[in-house]
Amino acid sequence: MPSGTLQIKAISAHSGSIPGAGVQREEEVCKYIDVTTCIGCKACEVACVEWNNMPFQETKFENTYQTMPATSWNYWNLIKFNEHQRDDGTLMWLMRKDQCMHCEDPGCLRACPADGAIVQYTNGIVDFQQENCIGCQYCVSGCPFDIPKFNSQTKKVYKCTLCSDRVGQGLEPACIKACPTGCLKFGTKTDMRAIADARARQLREQSGFASAGVYDPPSVNGTHVIYVLHDITKPELYGGLPANPRIPPTLTLWKGVAKPIALFLAMLAAPVAFFHYVMEGPKEPQP
Repeated sequence: MPSGTLQIKAISAHSGSIPGAGVQREEEVCKYIDVTTCIGCKACEVACVEWNNMPFQETKFENTYQTMPATSWNYWNLIKFNEHQRDDGTLMWLMRKDQCMHCEDPGCLRACPADGAIVQYTNGIVDFQQENCIGCQYCVSGCPFDIPKFNSQTKKVYKCTLCSDRVGQGLEPACIKACPTGCLKFGTKTDMRAIADARARQLREQSGFASAGVYDPPSVNGTHVIYVLHDITKPELYGGLPANPRIPPTLTLWKGVAKPIALFLAMLAAPVAFFHYVMEGPKEPQP
């Protein structure tokens, strides 16, 4: 577990096609979530709100045990409840802790046009710096997990920080501290992935879940929040977890092709206007 002050990589919204590519990481951190041992107690939700001193909002139940339908700008951590009928006709709850996944290749960071508004620390945590946010909401469209949420009053965007302030002091995130069942763990990415693989193997061999596996999607180069699922072939059953999350191709096209071309054409406009002025002279007012 890292200690001391977190260091920020030299990454901004303008740092190339894959932010952080080739950068050595010394202590990649990771949150492990075993949905098979989650009891839906919501202690993690309360701990998140309290530690981050977020303003209270009323809960809204819609024929489910969820605290509210979705996360919001002041509610970064939500246990999703989904009732699932198994092949043998029995019912089971599929509960998943919904939050920022802290992608290795963050779509929000790729999309952000404001330098310093979104940063990725050397340990993999993706953090928002609201003082630099311009409220454009491009990060919202760039996230394949629908995580960043906009506050219409402050004109800023917010999401889970993986308690970067606590992690920077050698502590675990508040939600993990509050979990009573041990379904949440925190440590290095290597250690957490090893624990997750071992648990998935145990579920396949001893618990009758033949399709159990670890959700750590390669389409975003992996994440710093990983899940152990009963059925890795159907992640959508767990509150809409995408099977193959990808950064929208239109965003990649804009940042990688259209924007540079537009900037180049804008640079050409100045000399063209100058030579037109030299050759034609100033525009005469019409009588």
